[in-house]
Amino acid sequence: MKTVRWEIPLKAEMVRKLEVGDIIYLNGLVYTARDMAHLKMRTIISEGGMLPVNLEGGVLFHAGPVVKKRDEGWEMVVVGPTTSMRMEPFAKLVAEIGVKLIIGKGGMGEYSQQTFVDHGMAYLQAAPGCAVKLAQSVEKVLGVTWPELGMAEAMWAFEVRNFGPFVVAMDAAGRSLYREITETAQKKITDWFPL
Repeated sequence: MKTVRWEIPLKAEMVRKLEVGDIIYLNGLVYTARDMAHLKMRTIISEGGMLPVNLEGGVLFHAGPVVKKRDEGWEMVVVGPTTSMRMEPFAKLVAEIGVKLIIGKGGMGEYSQQTFVDHGMAYLQAAPGCAVKLAQSVEKVLGVTWPELGMAEAMWAFEVRNFGPFVVAMDAAGRSLYREITETAQKKITDWFPL
């Protein structure tokens, strides 16, 4: 288990060195996206259009932040993770537009896991309940894409410094902390309550 501090954008060969249990802090540009933003991206791409943002080597945070409008822009108030499993059908799409790290809560499924292996990606677990702490690492809110979707569903771009800590919960070698915990728990249940 190691701790790394990385600058965004990232490369697949960097991400392939991460292992389940590693701790990571990020510096650079992070985007948020939830259900509606993923649907919007899929629609644009399926119609042959270009996305309004460049996610090559990027980090996508499954989050619906609370952002306050100021005279000279925006201020991040809180930004905590949302349940990532809802975005499972979009794993390959997200990989093909260049995303290298996904941050969220609760993990993703086997389809995502295989996509991470194929494309050199990883999934990071953000600690639930730390939305205020994470917001303190946001140096500047750079802008918003698709504001008509509403604050939580729009795609926000923000600059971070020492953003984390995040735990690598699914790596590019095919390991999943969620799967391993489930298997361990199932074994204990079988040991404790044999048929």
